[in-house]
Amino acid sequence: MKKARTLFFIFSVVLIACKDSKNQSYLPTSTGAINSMVAVVDNELWKGRVGDTIRRYFAAPIVGMPMDEPLFSIDQIAPKFFTGSIKNNRSILYVMEDSLSLGHIKTDMYATPQKVGVIKGRNEEEIIDNIGREAKKIIEAFKAMEIEAAQKRFERSLNKENVLEEKFGISLKIPSIYKVGKQEDNFVWIDREILKGTANIIVYDMPIDSFNNEATLVKDIVSMRDSIGAKYIPGPDVTGKITHMRTEPAFAPYIYPVEIAGKKGVEVRGLWDIKNYPMAGPFLTYILNDKENNRKLVLEGFVFAPATEKRNDMFELEAILKTLKFESPDR
Repeated sequence: MKKARTLFFIFSVVLIACKDSKNQSYLPTSTGAINSMVAVVDNELWKGRVGDTIRRYFAAPIVGMPMDEPLFSIDQIAPKFFTGSIKNNRSILYVMEDSLSLGHIKTDMYATPQKVGVIKGRNEEEIIDNIGREAKKIIEAFKAMEIEAAQKRFERSLNKENVLEEKFGISLKIPSIYKVGKQEDNFVWIDREILKGTANIIVYDMPIDSFNNEATLVKDIVSMRDSIGAKYIPGPDVTGKITHMRTEPAFAPYIYPVEIAGKKGVEVRGLWDIKNYPMAGPFLTYILNDKENNRKLVLEGFVFAPATEKRNDMFELEAILKTLKFESPDR
C-alpha cells in the first residue's frame, strides 16, 4: 500500500511538471518595438496624476543624450481593451484601483520573454505611492529583458573577426553588419552605418593605476577620452585648425558603478563633440578593473546621427558591450 502511494505521488509530480512544461512551451513569442511598453490603465487615471506619475518614471529623459528621448515609448490602453495579441507585448505595466495595495513583477504571463509590472492601490494616492516605490525595480526588469532579447537577436549573424581576442583577450557578440575600421597597437574601432550617420565601438586599455583618485575621477576620465580622441579619432579637415573627438566641455559626464563579466568599474554617459567643428553626439563608456591582466579595460560606444533620435542605436551599443567575455586569463 505504501509503495502504491509512493508511485502515485511520483506519477502526480511528473504529470504536473509535464503540464507546466507544456503550458510554458505553448506561450507565444512576445512582440513589441525596442524600448516600448504598454500601460494598461483606466483612461481617467491616465489623464490625471496617476498618468503623470507613470510618465515621470517610465518616460523620463535618458541621461547623456543631446536631446530629450524617453526611457520607454508608452502605449496606453484601457483594461477592457487589453485582449488578444496586445497581451503578447514584451513589457507591460498594469495599473488599477483595487481592494489591495501592492506592487510586483510577473514573468511570462501571456508570452515569452515578458515582464508584467503590476501596481494596485485602494485610491489614487496609494497607486501613486506604489508606482514611486516599485518603478525602479520594474524599469530595471524591463531593461534587462530588452538587453537579453537584443543579445539573442545578435546571435543570428555575428561578426567573425577576432581582432579583439588577438589584441585584448576578449570577445563581444557584435552583429555582422559592424566592421573593423581601424586598429592600432592599443586601439580598435568598429562601426556600422545607420540612418544619417554611424554607430561606433572602440576598445583600448589603460594602466591599472589609472582613475584611482575619486576626487579627480571625472577630470581624469575626460582627460583620457580627449587624449584618445586626439590620437585616434580625427575630425574633418579644417584649414588651420586641429579637429578631433573630445568630451563636450560644457557638460560633465554622468558616472555610475557597474559590473560586467565579473569585473567592477564605472559606467560613463555623456556627450562628445569635435573640437573646432560642429559635430556631436552621445557616448557610453565602461571602464573596468581587470586586475588579472594588470589593466583598466575601456569599452565605448558612440553615435553620430545629426537631427535624428539616437536612443535605440545607443541601446544596441550598450547591449553589445554587455556581452563582454574574457577569452584568456592573460594577454
